[in-house]
Amino acid sequence: MTPANHQPQPGAYTAELRAAARHLGRRRFLTLTGAAAALAFSVNLPAAGAASAAELDAARITEDPFTLGVASGDPLPHSVLLWTRLAPSPYQADSGLPAQRITVSWELALDERFRRVVRRGRTTAHPEFHHTVHVEVDHLDPQRVFYYRFKVGGFVSPTGRTRTAPPESARAAGLTFGLVSCQRYDQGYYTAYKHLAEEDVDLVFHLGDYLYEYAVSAVGGSRAYPAGTLPALFGHETVTLEDYRLRYALYKSDPDLRAAHAAHPYVVTWDDHETENNYAGDTPENSVPPEEFLLRRAAAYRAYWENMPLRSPQLPDGPDLKLYRRLHWGRLAQFDVLDTRQYRSDQAYGDGWQYPGPDSEDAGRTLTGDAQERWLLGGWQRSRAVWNVVPQQVTFSQRLNSTTLPSKVSMDSWDGYPASRERVLAGAQAAGVENLMVLTGDVHVHYGFDIKRDFDDPDSKTLGTEIVTTSITSGGNGSEKPSNWNTYLAANPHLKFYNGLRGYATVTLGREAARADFKTVSHVTTEGAPLTTAASFVTEVGNQGLTPA
Repeated sequence: MTPANHQPQPGAYTAELRAAARHLGRRRFLTLTGAAAALAFSVNLPAAGAASAAELDAARITEDPFTLGVASGDPLPHSVLLWTRLAPSPYQADSGLPAQRITVSWELALDERFRRVVRRGRTTAHPEFHHTVHVEVDHLDPQRVFYYRFKVGGFVSPTGRTRTAPPESARAAGLTFGLVSCQRYDQGYYTAYKHLAEEDVDLVFHLGDYLYEYAVSAVGGSRAYPAGTLPALFGHETVTLEDYRLRYALYKSDPDLRAAHAAHPYVVTWDDHETENNYAGDTPENSVPPEEFLLRRAAAYRAYWENMPLRSPQLPDGPDLKLYRRLHWGRLAQFDVLDTRQYRSDQAYGDGWQYPGPDSEDAGRTLTGDAQERWLLGGWQRSRAVWNVVPQQVTFSQRLNSTTLPSKVSMDSWDGYPASRERVLAGAQAAGVENLMVLTGDVHVHYGFDIKRDFDDPDSKTLGTEIVTTSITSGGNGSEKPSNWNTYLAANPHLKFYNGLRGYATVTLGREAARADFKTVSHVTTEGAPLTTAASFVTEVGNQGLTPA
């Protein structure tokens, strides 16, 4: 969530590329897989056999290739996903490697000294994927902690820690996870990640804005590095595949972010800035043709998959990537991870904070798209979990910015798509979902909401709770009580907590109750801020609503 009207640099795509995209047209571009991929960037999937890239002798790599760390994600009962990216020179377009494939060894062990290795193998880092590696290790024992590492030539990666989920039928007793979002590099240090790396959590949900498309100065913005610390290639907005790949390298070069990834498995979903501020489906923020925006979207989606710990079903197909997916933690929790960017209707009334009206209240408008909505509601019908948890991006609960009615609402959030929200709430009620929890990022503040069946009636049934985590850095230092703090609490009686400092949240789910802890750091524009638990709330199974712990 950032001011609009940032224009990408001109000439990002050649005239031939733009002309070809216009010739294909929007509909054909979205469906012609090979053409879309070829148009978006001059790399396709790695070729097989004689057509594949030559192999590089790993002995020729003379500098540490593991500068961007390791990560794991999407834990399943019998499988873990391991990630790394080879980049001896991460601030170069080629990462300091030739366009050749590289053999990477990996190990998975029960101990961090790797004396009890349970799986090992080799995989290939392909130049077409910018030498990223996604290893899906299967046939593992459920509900176990594992340690992993990679090797290339004489280099060994940092050690990562991950885990498998309980069996889907297991009566899991508890689960603790972290919530993070919005980590604009040039607006502060990742001190919150340093603290999160030391937390005892089972996994971390990243709720979007992992990357920001905006230019980063040579001094790193608010980080105020010495002049010339960062190269000039970060000094423009990301538009091309090379741009996005380099920006991920910048973000992942941060040691605190790398530590948090190594410490915990992540479940990731994007919001807007991984591509462009407040885009909606194939509609860009700025006035460029949709087919040209889809070139940008294809590049952004490709770089996102390459740099995130995602499994093979999430491999993008040109400008399309199916990111919504379902995970389970035994019969304790079902997680329905949403994508509220790729399929949404365009924001009504020009976006921003506007008075609701016929356009925003049109019953045909959608935030999730029809297919994802059916998938979500159908999953609830079949759910056997105590908790049904929805990790997603933008504020779900009603949020009025005035005590005088009518009040303006955010057209980018679920308030701008009330018919879509109503279908979701009706679907939850029809499915008998008793313990609903929505997880949200985007707004750079902590919120704790009760989800009401009718937000205009404070006495209506509370269907669940919404835990909104603040940003890691975006928005700068922030303040404990923003200027609208009193107004928001008065205008929204279902809002139980509001704090505008940076940080993250943790949630512990149990079979009787859940606990949310909102954690903050006092500043991010300089390093070293301590961590404070600003507030803690509980919500009981079968009796939803946030109460102070």
